Amino acid sequence: QVQLVESGGGSVQAGGSLRLSCAASRYRHCMGWFRQAPGKERDGVAVIGGDGRTTYADPVEGRFTISRDSAKNTLYLQMNSLKPEDTALYYCAADSRVWGGDCTISPQGFRDWGQGTQVTVSS
Repeated sequence: QVQLVESGGGSVQAGGSLRLSCAASRYRHCMGWFRQAPGKERDGVAVIGGDGRTTYADPVEGRFTISRDSAKNTLYLQMNSLKPEDTALYYCAADSRVWGGDCTISPQGFRDWGQGTQVTVSS
């Protein structure tokens, strides 16, 4: 099992930026960011494989950038041009593999989860 600790959330005005970080206790091939707004299901935001391949959800494509520092087992999410609809609890997640294969952006593909960090965007 992987322990995941998110940081970097906060409150920002529309159009602003935030950078989320996620410290992992060990390496995993697929890592991703997910979010859940009140009363809604948890949705995928962006995922990245150990080979650097990325997948983004349509609502964040072109505004958010996922990256990782595998030497530090740290995952990042740079969020620019934030909108009020980006307001949610953001979770970091890791799957069970240490190598190979495509990374799904579905939450069902991930086994280990952090506690979440709140992002609030005001208009």
